[in-house]
Amino acid sequence: MNLLSQETSPYLLQHANNPVHWKAWNPNSLAEAREKNSLIIISIGYSACHWCHVMEHESFEDQEVADVMNKNFVSIKVDREERPDVDAVYMKAVQLMIRRGGWPLNVVTLPDGRPIWGGTYFRKQEWMETLGQLQEVYQSDPEKVMDYAEKLHQGIQVLSIIENEKQETAINQEDLIPLVKSWKKDFDWEFGGMSRAPKFMMPNNYHFLLRFSFQKNDMKLFDFVNLTLTRMAFGGVFDTVDGGFSRYSVDNKWHVPHFEKMLYDNGQLVSIYCDAYKLTKNPLYKEVIEKTLSFVERELMNSEGGFYCALDADSLNAKNHLEEGAFYVWKIPELKTIIGDDFELFSQVFNINTFGLWEDENYVLIQNKSLEEIAKSNNITLSTLQKKKIFWEKILYIKRENRSKPRLDDKCLTSWNAIMLQGFVDAYKTLENENYLTLALKIADFIIKNLWSSDGNLWHNYKNGKSTINAYLEDYCFVIAAFISLYEVTFEEKWLQYAKQLTDYSLEHFYDEKSGFFAFTSNLDEALITSHFEIEDNVIPASNSVMGKNLFQLSIYFENAYYEKVSQRMLQNIIPNIEYPSAYSNWMDLALNYSEQNRELAICGGSALEYCSRINALYFPNVVLAGTKKVSNLPFLKNRFNENETLFYLCKNKTCQAPSSNFQEIITNLI
Repeated sequence: MNLLSQETSPYLLQHANNPVHWKAWNPNSLAEAREKNSLIIISIGYSACHWCHVMEHESFEDQEVADVMNKNFVSIKVDREERPDVDAVYMKAVQLMIRRGGWPLNVVTLPDGRPIWGGTYFRKQEWMETLGQLQEVYQSDPEKVMDYAEKLHQGIQVLSIIENEKQETAINQEDLIPLVKSWKKDFDWEFGGMSRAPKFMMPNNYHFLLRFSFQKNDMKLFDFVNLTLTRMAFGGVFDTVDGGFSRYSVDNKWHVPHFEKMLYDNGQLVSIYCDAYKLTKNPLYKEVIEKTLSFVERELMNSEGGFYCALDADSLNAKNHLEEGAFYVWKIPELKTIIGDDFELFSQVFNINTFGLWEDENYVLIQNKSLEEIAKSNNITLSTLQKKKIFWEKILYIKRENRSKPRLDDKCLTSWNAIMLQGFVDAYKTLENENYLTLALKIADFIIKNLWSSDGNLWHNYKNGKSTINAYLEDYCFVIAAFISLYEVTFEEKWLQYAKQLTDYSLEHFYDEKSGFFAFTSNLDEALITSHFEIEDNVIPASNSVMGKNLFQLSIYFENAYYEKVSQRMLQNIIPNIEYPSAYSNWMDLALNYSEQNRELAICGGSALEYCSRINALYFPNVVLAGTKKVSNLPFLKNRFNENETLFYLCKNKTCQAPSSNFQEIITNLI
């Protein structure tokens, strides 16, 4: 029978009424396969995944398919967001087999979990035929199947092995220059991003490229980052009506998205737009920040201060059928009725023409010119056009709210909430809106109350008042980073102490001394078929690269040489082995921390927070900031407080200048 009704994952619950006898990933399900000596079908996806829904409708809701699966297999459904460890291991297997991956991810394994076959989306007939062939071979020639499984298993294990540099070497900043030079060959100078489709936003790529352009004074690279951010803000991937970004664009101009909106994308994108706004004061970037944060607060925040995962790509259309993007697209007759006499001008702004046409006479709103250009060509003031745009978006929002909304994935993940917390802190630094700090503190309180056990470990998942699943490295690293960022705006040392507690726990339960990296799963958890070390930065930065940056920063605050040693060792093993810089951008950002331009700044005195706000509003990615309004025992601040005046202690590579009270002089010397 189908057991998924007992689960809390929205994705698993979507499959609870399938005729397939689905089970969740747990020891009982795996034990059943071993007892029956049955092959296992492991089908992995997530609630907002469009093609997961398509395969469910075509195959898993079909009785004929279910009969095949139920007769010969133990079928396990996995929510990749709840079990990123399981997803990562079997994604490696599929990528080894077919050189690509994605979701839905479907794998057939031996009873012990070792994979023998896999792929992504399959049509009904292909799926049934493949399952039949696999079962036939397993029965007729099990030794052949087991031999293949062993070879594939060895290949997966090889992928998990990280080569260690035999000797410690200094981190050479010059190593980054050829990497960036080779990366530039992939740039799309018309629409930004990389010269390919689909296009993913990859915020950590642009965090690094923006910082590199700033510290190396590379104006062409700076222009490219701004082109990319502008085009993303113009494109259909950004919902100009309601705010928030979809996961990626299927085309090269950021126009038509896969319409799911993920919390982790929006948290990270707020942060990169904040950095860019600090440097450019581009009002478009401010609009993106404010609209995105308004969206996540309104649509994804729960009553306890935490944030839900995602909105689905699909929603009910006018015929009451689930359709991708139905909530977001527009047809010309509807727009003419809503916009009225301004339709022609509206069409120029949002390209109700061949440039903005998607399919089936549906339009996805996209800009291709700045408002300044359009206002000038129509002989109206920029202010007039801006007011019209705001009004159009308001009435479109009201109209759209009458449509059937996309489904909500209402679980709360620790790592994603920490990423969103970081986004709110960065927005507070940039725009000094107190509400953003209030919301950041609410998320922190939510994590501490609901997702941090009294035993010291974090939980990964929260749903219906219950915390479940022992946390992964990604949860620890992003919570640590978020707590450090809260310290940077409050100078409350409890946030650093919390960060240190979680770091020490991570070193005890995740760090692998032999490889010099952190495993993705705790040593307290049941082992999978192979260990997983998350090294490559993707849409979300690798948990090891984030942990490396955390250790670097905490090594300064706590003057902890071991933290620095672990961070440096990881970086030294990564930099010489980079082939594709886009997959290591957060590591390269960490490498910049070891440049001659890096600074440490302590602000001690009664006006410390005032100066903190002024510095945070500027772009100084090369500065580790600390401060206090009272006597502090934090090693970096010890014996530096003077109750009679506010002093600045500017340091470089652990060597500090004489304290100064001249703020402007300090600012001049920060880069």
